[in-house]
Amino acid sequence: MKVAPSILSADFGNLQRDVESICEAGCDFVHVDVMDGHFVPNLTIGPVVVASIAKCATKPLDIHLMVQNNTFFVELFAPLQPEYISFHIEEEKHPHRLIQKIRSYGIKAGIVLNPHTPPESVEFLLQDLDMVLLMSVNPGFGGQSFIETVLPKAARLNALRNKINPNCLIEVDGGVSDLNIQLLKDAGVDIVVAGNYVFKHKSKKEAIKSLQI
Repeated sequence: MKVAPSILSADFGNLQRDVESICEAGCDFVHVDVMDGHFVPNLTIGPVVVASIAKCATKPLDIHLMVQNNTFFVELFAPLQPEYISFHIEEEKHPHRLIQKIRSYGIKAGIVLNPHTPPESVEFLLQDLDMVLLMSVNPGFGGQSFIETVLPKAARLNALRNKINPNCLIEVDGGVSDLNIQLLKDAGVDIVVAGNYVFKHKSKKEAIKSLQI
């Protein structure tokens, strides 16, 4: 299991310190939540701040767009060359076209599914995807409780993925901790996003290691 701590739970007054600390603690990716205040009722950070994060991060960036006008935001963040850019299928009329656009920059493309969105919604996109991110909370805020229906949803997606594109990874975001990590692994999940669990733990290294099972 790979771990992508979400900087949404970091101390933004000491962002460089916190980004460096999770990288030193052994995380696999740095997860960046970009919110525009329209698709979700919260506003986070833009490319200027993320560029600064990229400079101090020694692990690749995993950018999760929670926005309207996805193409505009992809063009904003693509010059930073993150490992992944993921966008919500609920907000995109032409997801296949946007997947191709992301990949044309040499960036891996992901699609995000809200808690209510069935995994079958990406069946005919899986062949071209590098990752599917399943939300296990309602997007917009950190510190929410894990929605357990993501477990059978991940298992269904895993079966689809294995049949169509075994190279496509499954990521889960929201309420992840040592209490549900084994269940997520059993469901076929490859990457977990953990915010509060990592940043509020007495040892970021111990927290990350407990999820890398």
